[in-house]
Amino acid sequence: MSRLHDHAAALLRTLPPETAHNVTLWGLAHGLGPRAPADRFDTLQTQLWGLRFPNPFGIAAGFDKNAVAVKGALSLGIGFVEVGGVTPRAQSGNPKPRLFRLPEDGALINRMGFNNDGADVVAKRLENRARTGIVGVNLAANVDSGDPVTDFVTLAETFAPCADFLTADISCPNTANGQVFLDPIALRELLAALARAQTGTPLLVKLSPDIEQPNLAELLQVILAADVAGLIVCNTTRSRPPTLVGQHKDDRGGLSGRPLAPLARDMLRHSHAATEGRLPLISVGGIDGVDDAYDRIRAGAHLLQLYTGLVYRGPSLIPRLCEGLAARLATDGFASVDAAVGSAAT
Repeated sequence: MSRLHDHAAALLRTLPPETAHNVTLWGLAHGLGPRAPADRFDTLQTQLWGLRFPNPFGIAAGFDKNAVAVKGALSLGIGFVEVGGVTPRAQSGNPKPRLFRLPEDGALINRMGFNNDGADVVAKRLENRARTGIVGVNLAANVDSGDPVTDFVTLAETFAPCADFLTADISCPNTANGQVFLDPIALRELLAALARAQTGTPLLVKLSPDIEQPNLAELLQVILAADVAGLIVCNTTRSRPPTLVGQHKDDRGGLSGRPLAPLARDMLRHSHAATEGRLPLISVGGIDGVDDAYDRIRAGAHLLQLYTGLVYRGPSLIPRLCEGLAARLATDGFASVDAAVGSAAT
């Protein structure tokens, strides 16, 4: 059945990228996706923030912005889903076309611009869902907001009752307000305001791979001092490796997929070292095989997120990753994913 759905994924790649994405969401929302158990391997289960993750693999924000296909996505055998980014008010995003494939590079470039239905609509969908599976919500300020801090606080209060974790996304390269909190002083103000909101739901922060090392060190100290629940590293990159060959390599937007992997790995290792392993880390960016997934865990990642890899590898990537990771843990004598986290960190 997975092979059939992989063929369907290949067929979708003959459609324009955003059309293919919308068709995929429609199919998942209507129960047309494959089904696989998420808890097939006991060694892959992990506990974080009072939540039991059946395996460490999740679907990254940006895939299901409006929480229309949560049940179908969780049925793929994934350990968790992060929906969004969601803004307080609905917004249409940037003009089309805004999503581009670079198949030769195993990459995508997007400049979607946080197109979404708005907090009230998305929250109602999550409130009405069956509470099975772990679902986080990625939060973002409206592009035209004059008070992004209030946007984030409003979002946190809206989604805390219906989400298992929240992510303050301060790393989007595609909107005017997407990276205003990459200044340490501004980030401290934001996290203090979110702490005062006292939602009781775990709060994570998502960072950009384009942050220079001195600034990253400052931001990590602010994050540690604020006692947030975790860190997601990293978002898409504005940079363009010279190895890119795809037709759209020079298009404006955030680059994801295989070319992002070296940046994502480096940022993961640096964040793990700088925080001395005190902060749970989610690694995202270019994960499309067992070797890289296992390396990220041994470098300090507690959880992993996928997106572009699913576009090119199809939904069978998820069970393949689970099977492969379970085998690697057994071969190296690790009784659980938790035991392997950070085991190769230097």
